[in-house]
Amino acid sequence: MPLFPTLLPAVFDADQRYPVDLHMHSTASDGAMTPSDLVSLCAERGLTHMALTDHDTMDGIEEAGQAARQAGLCLVPGSELSTRWQGINIHVVALMPGGLQGPMVDGLERQRHARIQRAEVIAQRLEKLGLEDALEKARQQAGSDRPLGRPDFARALVAEGLVADWATAFKRYLGSGKKGDVKAHWPEISEVVEWIVASGGVAVIAHPLRYGLTRRKRGLLMDTFQAAGGEGVELVSGQQNPDSTRDLARQLVERGLYASLGSDFHFPGSHAAPGSMSMVPRTAAPPIWQHPRLLHLRDAPPGPLAAGSAMV
Repeated sequence: MPLFPTLLPAVFDADQRYPVDLHMHSTASDGAMTPSDLVSLCAERGLTHMALTDHDTMDGIEEAGQAARQAGLCLVPGSELSTRWQGINIHVVALMPGGLQGPMVDGLERQRHARIQRAEVIAQRLEKLGLEDALEKARQQAGSDRPLGRPDFARALVAEGLVADWATAFKRYLGSGKKGDVKAHWPEISEVVEWIVASGGVAVIAHPLRYGLTRRKRGLLMDTFQAAGGEGVELVSGQQNPDSTRDLARQLVERGLYASLGSDFHFPGSHAAPGSMSMVPRTAAPPIWQHPRLLHLRDAPPGPLAAGSAMV
């Protein structure tokens, strides 16, 4: 790996892939790989820029930063926060070039408590559906004392033979609108965006094509998000329909929003892999690394972009 990663382009050209993945998970939340192992995999796959965005935590950033320096990757500290909008669970990626600071410190602590309370409710509901001792079995799957998420309960359902696989667990019990989809504990999207922006970060709507929204409603979501200070949207998240991607790009251009890229990687063998995503179409939407708070992404040295932060 070169000492300084390849410079990133100022614009998106037609139907290209880029060595960038700004949405991934580790064992600090519900991913299967440690932060260090995830960084190593990203390097093996030829990435030059990555973000670790574990659910409602930044606990893995220090370890990932050390690994990134050794591997020659540019690491953006981040987190993926759960929010509510019109009764829908919307995820917002926080890209935090200055590390964990400001209102995000208290915000993530609130999210941690919300996850604990939410897990208790999910467990109660799944026990009524046949998963005995659901909380303890999900804890066994997590393998640590971190707050539990729906993937931990999905793995427990698979381990107990109640479903064939992880995807079926979400389809039957944990996906949007199912019994295990508990949203009541999350803050409103505008509040979370305000935490991120006030803490020196850039707020990005995660995987906007996965919420089952109409084009009009997706636009309303972006409007609410933008009014609160949000400036980015994941234009490409894993594999998606090219026509849908181009239409989403038009919505970003109409609002002057930045376009981000992320695989939402959780574990090897899944449909996603670091840097594995659909090609980016030609679009006037500026890449997220053109945001003033992230401009140093283009020529940053390896390691975390959190100079001066206690997290480095």
